Amino acid sequence: MDPFQTVAREMKFLTGNIRQLLGSGHPTLDTVAKYYTQSEGKYVRPMLVLLMSRATALTPRSSRGGMGIGSQSADISITNPTILADENPDCNPISSIRHDSAYTSEDSDILPSQRRLAEITELIHTASLLHDDVIDHSVSRRSAPSANVEFGNKMAVLAGDFLLGRASVALARLRDPEVTELLATVIANLVEGEFMQLKNTARDDKNPAWTEDTVSYYLQKTYLKSASLISKSCRAAAILGGSTPDVVEAAYLYGKNLGLAFQLVDDMLDYTVSEAELGKPAGADLELGLATAPLLFAWKEDESLGRLVGRKFSQQGDVQRAREIVARSSGLEQTRALAQEYVDKAIEAISFFPESEAKTGLVEMCTKVMKRRK
Repeated sequence: MDPFQTVAREMKFLTGNIRQLLGSGHPTLDTVAKYYTQSEGKYVRPMLVLLMSRATALTPRSSRGGMGIGSQSADISITNPTILADENPDCNPISSIRHDSAYTSEDSDILPSQRRLAEITELIHTASLLHDDVIDHSVSRRSAPSANVEFGNKMAVLAGDFLLGRASVALARLRDPEVTELLATVIANLVEGEFMQLKNTARDDKNPAWTEDTVSYYLQKTYLKSASLISKSCRAAAILGGSTPDVVEAAYLYGKNLGLAFQLVDDMLDYTVSEAELGKPAGADLELGLATAPLLFAWKEDESLGRLVGRKFSQQGDVQRAREIVARSSGLEQTRALAQEYVDKAIEAISFFPESEAKTGLVEMCTKVMKRRK
């Protein structure tokens, strides 16, 4: 079963709605901000939000109840619109839900607030891509020149900031303080994870020794940088639907474990898949001085990697030597095994959900993560 088909109706309008959310009166900013929406991404995160929304719709409701906002409420500003647009009269208002995609609660079990959450999730993710590509000096994204190459670092950074601003406004209009707190924390987590990634180990020694904390540090960074958005978005979807606390927690655990597995597989692909398949540079992690899971597990078997990690693979031949050590170690196998553990935990977390196509889709997403090649 293809999980996409379960939420195909909602996904059909996702890109168009996001592009409307990103409208700017400044033509250059408008172009840069929408650049990564021109080519279809995988849209894993919004799909998970929609699947979780549909799967939890069949679970018990809490006394708090869902927000149940009308199809237009997510577009209605809290502040006087003239104040919001003061001195910026050409700024396109946030008004996204197109007439042909504005379902009512009567013909869809996914609430308007949950559909908007899916769009917000993708906005935050896209903003992180814009910023990451500048930090990592990336040259391609989705088989096209990266935004920093196409428009320059300054414009790419500013476009990412603009996306976060637009996401924040849309988030506020959901009128749910807990959901706002969750997604605002995600934005902070992304920055915290990026700072942790500047170092390969907690102490950042010149000649570090492998310890159990080495992997723990990596997993903490991975949660903040990758799994936080998925886990907190899944949790927010359940909250907006008015789910009971146990369902909300299950949604969070599903997202957390799947998010960690997703990144572990991504780290493996950097060693095993070509650039043509990935749609972005392969082998980039080592070139950037980053030690990810396959290398960290290989390091436990070959302590000589410590010197390379300490100098961030900066000397000639370091990258090739590290790749060779990883290839003859069990690093890739251990990474896959750990990813499978997290996938199993994700499936277990939602095992008590009522059987439905959406639940099956969530389980199938776990299988797809383990099989993905890009």
